[in-house]
Amino acid sequence: MPLKIGIVGLPNVGKSTLFKALTKNPVDIQNYPFCTIEPNVGIVKVPDIRLEKLAEMSHSAKIIPTVIEFVDIAGLVKGASTGEGLGNKFLANIREVDAIVQVVRDFQNSDIIHVHNKIDPEEDIEIINTELIIADLETVKKVQIRVEKDARGNKKGASEQLVILQKIRKNLEEGKLANETVLDLSEENTELIIRELSLLTMKPFLYAYNVSDINQKLTDDLEKRNHVKLDIKIEEELLEMTTEEAEELEIKSNLDQLILKAYEILGLITFLTTGEDETRAWTIRKNSTAPIAGTAIHNDFKDKFIRAEVIAWDELLAVGSWSKAREIGKLRTEGKEYVVQDGDVIEFKI
Repeated sequence: MPLKIGIVGLPNVGKSTLFKALTKNPVDIQNYPFCTIEPNVGIVKVPDIRLEKLAEMSHSAKIIPTVIEFVDIAGLVKGASTGEGLGNKFLANIREVDAIVQVVRDFQNSDIIHVHNKIDPEEDIEIINTELIIADLETVKKVQIRVEKDARGNKKGASEQLVILQKIRKNLEEGKLANETVLDLSEENTELIIRELSLLTMKPFLYAYNVSDINQKLTDDLEKRNHVKLDIKIEEELLEMTTEEAEELEIKSNLDQLILKAYEILGLITFLTTGEDETRAWTIRKNSTAPIAGTAIHNDFKDKFIRAEVIAWDELLAVGSWSKAREIGKLRTEGKEYVVQDGDVIEFKI
């Protein structure tokens, strides 16, 4: 299943319009708060020029890109953590995604309602993040009560888990996101407690600033966040234009940058396979070994893995074919310990 990116933000900041532009799906984007009640879901191709080049080399019958799933979640409001608006439902929807794209309005337009009747992107970010932090703090407090009891009973691992909880809670109480907490992720207890908590602010964040000019200067505070700038209205207009019309008007989309950054914050990379039947992109976690990477193709590849033949995509293009690469010794034979790199073209032997 593709990993999910949740699109969140205050009501009426361009979330549904962005979703429409990303997925090319018609959704309800009326100019009023809470027009999105149930989350819209769409599968989005991850742009990758390497696929077309390899497919041309291999004379592939088809190209299969990798994908990620975008979820358009209805607007959060101040007080969502205590049930304001449709708070509990929205927070539950956010909990189900793997990463968060927060859409932030940074343009003036009196015809488009702002839920607080003023344009202040930094305050909007603070409102959204505060609601997520408050919800997470309640979760941590509940789990901490149980873990403290376990620690008093000398349950194995409880003391270590309590230290982790205290660190996360301290950050949340200081108004920081849980993902800003410095933790030793190599510790088994850390992974266990983080999975159990399923904190909203432990997820990776990307900020999408909805601007009226892509060259618009941002404040220092906005600039320092992991972000991408989008003119979401232009992105919507591009849906109605042909490629030729867009080129004639010198209008370019910035959606590819958003998709690639979303892919990046999930900690993902792509390896490739190519042949006459298809050229295909496969999604894996960074630092995956070859047997683990092989499970993207089939679960059996992990246990039945013997070796992998590997070559970087650009090296393969330079050689001209897989058979030529083998003939001149350009294919590397890698074993179980090999860590797959982004852009590797691989043939698994099982």
